[in-house]
Amino acid sequence: RTCKEYSVKKCSKLNRYPYVCNSCNTVTTCADEKSYYKAKVADSKYKELLVASREGLNITSNELKKMDEIISPLILKGQSISHIFTHHKGELDCCERTLYYYFDKNAFTARNIDLPRKVKYKPRKKSTLPVVKESACRAGRTFSDFVGFIEKNPDLPVVEMDTVHGTRSGKVLLTFMFRKCSLMLAFIIESCSQAAVKGAIDKLYEVLGHDVFRHSFPVILTDNGSEFKNPEDLELDEMGNQRTKIFYCNPMASYQKPHVEKNHEYIRYIIQKGKSFDNRTQKDITLMMNHINSTARASLNGSTPFKLAQMLLDTSLLDKLSLKHIDADEVHLKPALLKK
Repeated sequence: RTCKEYSVKKCSKLNRYPYVCNSCNTVTTCADEKSYYKAKVADSKYKELLVASREGLNITSNELKKMDEIISPLILKGQSISHIFTHHKGELDCCERTLYYYFDKNAFTARNIDLPRKVKYKPRKKSTLPVVKESACRAGRTFSDFVGFIEKNPDLPVVEMDTVHGTRSGKVLLTFMFRKCSLMLAFIIESCSQAAVKGAIDKLYEVLGHDVFRHSFPVILTDNGSEFKNPEDLELDEMGNQRTKIFYCNPMASYQKPHVEKNHEYIRYIIQKGKSFDNRTQKDITLMMNHINSTARASLNGSTPFKLAQMLLDTSLLDKLSLKHIDADEVHLKPALLKK
């Protein structure tokens, strides 16, 4: 017999749904050619097709040539892609990001090396979680400890503490933010050091007294700056009495104390970043904070931090720190406020 006589014929059932032999009752006895569905093989074939269909440039050669005549001469003149796209948007039938993709694919006469800034950038690395070395000062004072402590003591007010720098050296602002009312305090200190921070808190403790301080600052949340790395000096007074409890945010997680970080924006309205604090006095800083705390906030339903503080904080704190409310039309949040 010829090979044609021994050829296996295809089963007629494969011409209709489900087009495979998997669920056929006669699959074990049928002598016809079979076709099976295998999920792993089908998924692999799908992925291969998906990649293959997207390879290359989704543009005709004529369109690419026309685009190249616009882009390459200008790139070789030193112009950036952003500049070119801004002035030739109507002639380029794509977005700016696509132009960068075409450059990566070497589609133009000009190359990546011809771009003014492209070669200066290193490839982006995937972000990895920082390796945290727990120091002795963080023992029992981590952010997880803070969350657990607040869950057990939900009625205790939380104060966020941070520093604001002017220049690299010189005076620094030590800031406190009361979460419940958004009132912010700021004290000018000589340097960003543990001794200066301790001195400022000791002075604040002396002015307010033990009861008012302990009631107003029962819990302080701060970052891992070196100036805050001696928590026991901040937590205890000279007699060894507990006056507050210090907790630390996770490393590289300033978002865990968002209120004080966000509120620093108001300070920058008046004292711009990079400006020295050396020629400022505490009287200047108090005046600035009075204007900031008298600014109505949408987050407070149009109220001001000062007015909420009058209801939620000990009023003697406001009096002892010379905090005053500024009339709405008199609030000034520009550098001219502190010009002498």
